[in-house]
Amino acid sequence: METVQELIPLAREMMSQKPSRKLVKLYVLGSVLAFFGVVIGLVETVCSPFTAASRLRDEEAAVAELQAVRERERERKVLETPALLKKGKQQEAVLCSRALSNRLHAS
Repeated sequence: METVQELIPLAREMMSQKPSRKLVKLYVLGSVLAFFGVVIGLVETVCSPFTAASRLRDEEAAVAELQAVRERERERKVLETPALLKKGKQQEAVLCSRALSNRLHAS
């Protein structure tokens, strides 16, 4: 049904055939559901630019937050690296001296 003008002849034809009450109820229910579908589609079309913009802002905020967290992690690793290297060198020195002392006693 492309136009509303076709709806009136259809209704007249249905009434001339004396449809049962169940069939009329079914047609009315289908028409009401189709009308609600059209209304919901129009509302969605009108509101979609606003929801898309808010989604875009939310995604940009999430990306910025993620980048900030990654940058903090990198800074923390950079600060920890010299301390870890110094600690690792101290442990190596202790292990080497222990190994030499054990070797002297063993021979």
